[in-house]
Amino acid sequence: MKRSLVNASIVAAGLFSLSTQAADIEVSVTNLTHGNHFTPLLIAAHTSDNHLFHVGEMATPALQKMAEGGDIADLNTAVTGANGVTSANPAMGLLTAGASVNAVMLETGENTHLSIVAMVLPTNDAFIGLDSWKIPTEAGTYTVYVNAYDAGTEANDEIINGGGMSGVAGIPAAPGGDGGSNGTGVMDGADNMYVHTHPGVLGDTDPVGGASDLDSRIHRWLNPVAKVVVTVK
Repeated sequence: MKRSLVNASIVAAGLFSLSTQAADIEVSVTNLTHGNHFTPLLIAAHTSDNHLFHVGEMATPALQKMAEGGDIADLNTAVTGANGVTSANPAMGLLTAGASVNAVMLETGENTHLSIVAMVLPTNDAFIGLDSWKIPTEAGTYTVYVNAYDAGTEANDEIINGGGMSGVAGIPAAPGGDGGSNGTGVMDGADNMYVHTHPGVLGDTDPVGGASDLDSRIHRWLNPVAKVVVTVK
């Protein structure tokens, strides 16, 4: 069952004068999971007043689109509309387990913070999330490990049914072709409608039945799920 959302938009405050500008950066992202894919990544540099998501708050409609169906367009528009800079879909599609997208360049200008999101497939509404990480001003290489979050917009029933639009329950697909079918649906009892750390999936080992369409031997994970390496020039 879908949970209610507040009709909120990404925080977008005007630019303000900064005494120290962030340097240009190079970003790499690695998928640390065993058998999950990341949908197109959104890598964004912005001011401290802007966020793609807030842990402990309800998801925006733009975040819901990304977390349930991998659609980053509205989040990208929100960032660029607030004078941020982005790299949208630098991997040119899905980022498979163990794979990396490297040397993504951002000319940050006066934008001082970095955020990164992408949906985790196959899940109902899990996403990797780096929220407003302050970009160091000193040249060097910095490593950040990133958790998966639950958008709180959809019950984690673990049923693969092609759903991916906001308001449509279910998982869009298992990109690796390793999902099951005919699951009755996992009832996890969660009622947290706010963005929160994802508990991971349960899965089972029955490919043509059981409660879940996810394979517990392939699709389960422990945080962190991604490694981000930022090189400040």
